Amino acid sequence: MAHEPPRSGPTHYRCLGVGVGPANLSLASLLHARPEVTHLFLDRKDAFSWHDGQQLPGNTLQVSLFKDLVTLADPTNPFSFLAYLHESGRLYHFLNARFDAVPRAEFRNYLAWASRSNKNVVFGEDVQEVAFDRVFTVRTNRRTLTADNVVLGVGSTPWVPSQVRAGLGPTQFHVSAYLDHAGDLGGKRVVVIGGGQSGAEALLDLISRPVSELPRRASWISRRGNYFPIDDSPFTNDYYVPSHADYFFHLSRGLRQSFNERNVLTSDGISDTTLRDIYQRTYLHRFVDGQVDLVGLYPNRTVLDVTAGLCGDWQVSARHNDDHEAVELFEADVVIWATGFAPAPLDFLAPIAGRLEHEGEELRVDEDYAVRWDGPDDRRVFVQNGARGQRGLADPNLSLNAWRSQRIADRLSKVASNEQLPSFIEWSTKQRPRAGKGT
Repeated sequence: MAHEPPRSGPTHYRCLGVGVGPANLSLASLLHARPEVTHLFLDRKDAFSWHDGQQLPGNTLQVSLFKDLVTLADPTNPFSFLAYLHESGRLYHFLNARFDAVPRAEFRNYLAWASRSNKNVVFGEDVQEVAFDRVFTVRTNRRTLTADNVVLGVGSTPWVPSQVRAGLGPTQFHVSAYLDHAGDLGGKRVVVIGGGQSGAEALLDLISRPVSELPRRASWISRRGNYFPIDDSPFTNDYYVPSHADYFFHLSRGLRQSFNERNVLTSDGISDTTLRDIYQRTYLHRFVDGQVDLVGLYPNRTVLDVTAGLCGDWQVSARHNDDHEAVELFEADVVIWATGFAPAPLDFLAPIAGRLEHEGEELRVDEDYAVRWDGPDDRRVFVQNGARGQRGLADPNLSLNAWRSQRIADRLSKVASNEQLPSFIEWSTKQRPRAGKGT
């Protein structure tokens, strides 16, 4: 059950969190063992959810089970994934199952368990305004609270091009609503747009259905030059350790942007098992079952628009990236946008928005994810999962979730936890010592 707001109790907190996704849930789990930092985390949803519309059978995490809410910051914390398995009585069963990767639905259930087990996490309460007068005043739909510090963890919202937003509905939708709208697609023409993991999982589900439930045609369009795998080799994964996050932070804005563009496949590539399954399914449909036209693969195309169709609900127009003169048209009964997410709006910060510094579209943060502003140093707004341009590709990823929360928790506690050893790789140059006089 979701925790209800207390009828009576403290109204002032050292830390008040807005939003309860994996980021703020990680911080709440770490602060649970620090009673000196009074805290409360609020979320407008009635109960915890995490990509619930995309929890397809067989989907797995692309990161290690150790990259849970707390383990990489505090392995003894009672909110770890292993603690969840142990408390639920299935630790031995999980070991014997020998999963190559953690089932995503199981990890979602773990996160929900952590939210239910933490009395400082409250659902069904919407933060409507954050103002400041010596302390932060947080007005919700139920009460008014005050806090020394506010931590934003509101997550992201589905992104689709602005020109098609008006057409979203049961037959054109973002992949985050896949389970709500993709149940009955037998005999229909479906176009999936987006060449990352989510698009791959949607296509794989479509072409893995029983014969009577298969679409007439499933077309997969990607702007990328091919359907590229995720790069999770050992040295590439060193981009996702704390020492690289700190190195990245001190680069110039231009260098940071260039790095993220060059290395996007380290976080947004497709799992090798998913690619292999798609290829094998395509082989079987085309060469064994004789369904030559079931699967259409169209990488290296940029979708231009989606309009009303002549022979169906929609017509998708796309341009080949190597032939800008030619426009291809795809007739579709259903269009699925697997085009990622954008940061959620922060309208509730309107009373203090003019006091907060920005870097591009992001709030400018310091080394501990505190927003730079014109207020006192001991009163801060912290940002979780909102500084990809300043902190690197790992920022929206689970990899540094616990470490980032530890940084914030330490700042709130005015302590410094031990850091793990740095990467094997020397990211920055080692300046030569200056020669002394007479040498």
